This record gives sequence, structure tokens and C-alpha cells, in this order.
Amino acid sequence: MADYIRARSDEHKEERLSQIKEATAALFENAPYTEITLTTIAEKLGWSRANLYKYVTTKEEIFLEISSEKMTSYYSSLLSAFPEGNNFSPDVIAEVWAGILNASQDYMRYVSYLNPVIETNVTVERLAAFKKKYYELAYAFRDRLSQMLSTAPETAYKIQLDVLFYASSSAVCCYKNPLVQEALKQINITPPPMDFYKDMKDFLKMRLEKC
Repeated sequence: MADYIRARSDEHKEERLSQIKEATAALFENAPYTEITLTTIAEKLGWSRANLYKYVTTKEEIFLEISSEKMTSYYSSLLSAFPEGNNFSPDVIAEVWAGILNASQDYMRYVSYLNPVIETNVTVERLAAFKKKYYELAYAFRDRLSQMLSTAPETAYKIQLDVLFYASSSAVCCYKNPLVQEALKQINITPPPMDFYKDMKDFLKMRLEKC
């Protein structure tokens, strides 16, 4: 096991938390959410589980922090790509937004676990801070989208949610599960090919036409 030195300052504590988030995110790149535990995270870090407990009490706390960072990056990209006062056509909006979604597939995997799992095992204080950040970002883009489409904020927010939920479900499509792939192979079924960017672009065009 690697040498462990407990953080003695706020700066060192932040460094430890960054290490924890990096290790967890690395595990999630190659393993299902259910297979990641505080034990596997501690092993990835080369720490004991007791040392990990000095900073977190549940894996959901870690995933919530990672989700927050990735969420901020996603919405910041949207707000940057669609500056205030732009006159982009729906086709351009769909193309640019699909590109951002494609670059944010990792975040979409976290979204798929947020409501049913991650948000169910954290403190209300942590959840309140996360929700505050979400609504600040989501409402900022809602207002921007409302201006771009000349539609009501409520309609723009519904479009935003529809896109987020569709993208998150596509990002964790069952076809990507190795177990599902093996099962389909055994029954000689080849699912249709997936093109995340194209699927998102087509969905966005369809959704924007309805507003």
C-alpha cells in the first residue's frame, strides 16, 4: 500500500478530495456503477478504507461532486457556444448543441444515475448545494434558449430537460454493456449501429421544430 499522509490543512484536504474524485472517475470509465465501492476506490488510491473515510462517508458523495464539476462544464460550454443576442437558426443550434452533447457523453453517464441513485445517499446540505448550482446554470441556459427560440422560458426549460434525459439514456444504452453484448452474441442478434452525435442532432432538430 502506498504511503498515506493525512491532510493537515484545507489546501491539502482539497488535494486529497481531488485525488479521490480522479480515482473514482477513472474507475467509472471502465466499470459499472454497481461495481464501484469505497473499497475499490481506496484500493485504486492505495489507501486503506479507514483513511478514505476521513474525507467521505459514501461513494455517492464522491459521484455528486464529480457530477457537479461535469455539469458546470456542460452548461458553461452551452452558454459560451450560444452567446447572448445570437441569431442562430434551429439547424445551427441543433448542430452545435449535438457537438457539445457528444463531447459531454461522460457527464451524461453521471446524469443517468443522479436522480435514482446518487441523490438518494448524500446529506441534505450537500444535495442543496448541488441543486442550487444546477438551477443557477440550467435557468441561465433556459433563458438563453428562450431568447434564441423566441419561446416561453417554461417551453425552453422543457426542451432542455428532454434533451438531457434523451442524451443520458443514450449514453448508457444497454448495447454498451458487455454482458448484454455477450447475450446478444449468443442469440445471433446484431443491434443497429449507434451514432451518438447524429442521434442527438436528429433528436434536437425534431424537438426544436415542435417548440
